[in-house]
Amino acid sequence: MRKYFLPFLLILTTFIVSCGGADTATPTTPPTAEVAVIEEPTATDTATLAPTATDTAVPATNTPLPEPPTATSPPTSTPTEEPSPTAEEPGPTAVQPDPTADQPQPTAVEANPTAANTPSSPPPPASPGGVEAPTDYNYPANTDVAGWENRIRVPAGFSVKYYGRVEGQPTSIAFSPVDGQLYIAIQAGTIYKMDSAGGISTYAGGYTVPTGIAFRPGTNQLYVSSRVRDENVGGESQVSIVNRGQLIGGLPCCYTYFHAANGIAFGPDGFGYVGVGGRADHGEILDGPNAGQQDELHPLEASILRFNPDTGEVSVYATGFRNPYDIAWDSNGQLWATDNTPDFDPPERLHRVVPGGLHGYPYYDCDVCFSPPPGVTVIPPLATFTPSASPTGVAVYNGSQFPGYNNAIFVALWSSFVGAQKIMHIGAGGSSAPVNFATGFAAPIDVVTGPDGSLYVADWATGIIFQISYTG
Repeated sequence: MRKYFLPFLLILTTFIVSCGGADTATPTTPPTAEVAVIEEPTATDTATLAPTATDTAVPATNTPLPEPPTATSPPTSTPTEEPSPTAEEPGPTAVQPDPTADQPQPTAVEANPTAANTPSSPPPPASPGGVEAPTDYNYPANTDVAGWENRIRVPAGFSVKYYGRVEGQPTSIAFSPVDGQLYIAIQAGTIYKMDSAGGISTYAGGYTVPTGIAFRPGTNQLYVSSRVRDENVGGESQVSIVNRGQLIGGLPCCYTYFHAANGIAFGPDGFGYVGVGGRADHGEILDGPNAGQQDELHPLEASILRFNPDTGEVSVYATGFRNPYDIAWDSNGQLWATDNTPDFDPPERLHRVVPGGLHGYPYYDCDVCFSPPPGVTVIPPLATFTPSASPTGVAVYNGSQFPGYNNAIFVALWSSFVGAQKIMHIGAGGSSAPVNFATGFAAPIDVVTGPDGSLYVADWATGIIFQISYTG
């Protein structure tokens, strides 16, 4: 994910939690706990389809915030869950992952409904042919069901329901094929499950920044990607199975915020797949006397890995992804991946993953970037989004509720930069350019199709889960 973000408008800050740091408040535990033990916790709206076969990054027209010379390691203490906001201090709840970094990140806010909210930047414009976004940053209180349902805008024929909410910042969601409940990983390390009435219970805990969860098809085995050693230089990430412990260790980590082993998806071949981010911005050495020179790539970084779900045996499926936050398969056996681009701010990316292909990293077009060697072909993205939009969750619609949406692709744009904070829709197989599908979120981070055929969106800043249904 990007190293810099335009922060949300701060009205009343009640708490700020560092990524990987401990909150001093007493954690809140849901009343009905069913805890599994971990054995080894260890895109402006002018988003476009790529028109050419070359991987030429287009410099952004906006000026990025200054970049630090090296990445900064966050605290390594175990995160704890966040306190419940009080009735007197409602609003979107987010965190500042690394307060020592030079670039601002989304910060904790508790909006004051009585205050005059003046946006720090213009609101996102509407995407051509898409749904307009709200024209203000006056977020409802986190618990204001009607306020949020009225704020989120979807196409005609669709409706939005406030499905439920967790305390903390969701990073990944998945439905169990066994009990049909929604499972929600939060950044602080806990995995919850939510029933159809929005009831919450604790399922597992003890992870360090879990950013990907997926059930093995037909089972209740939940696979989790998380960090082992939470250090921006020389960190380590892993894939684990709840109640069984680590399956794959030694995965590259952690350059910056959310760069690690991330999204997990099971393919039509029965194998697991996981996206792993790069260890640097564009393949450079981060520190020491050779800082800035091209680094030798770790064999598993900036890639999508294929793994045996029983043994953990790993092979590289495709490479060249700076930070593939999430991945999803369509019914034609095609894998899709979102990707956060380098800090010189080219457009963000959605990739049609080509097995064995190189999709970009570490070869980009900028003054300090590296050119591909002769004979190396770089595969361009299928679609691009506004610079700094931070595409995170991706889902391929596999339900029967939405007419005409079979195999359609939905992408969450997470950041608070203009042109983000929404879900975009791309036609099946990349047959149409991205357009707005749902707008008005604070920081949507993941999107999945539910067993009922509705689309479910997790909002990182508020902890709210939204259900989008077709009503005709």
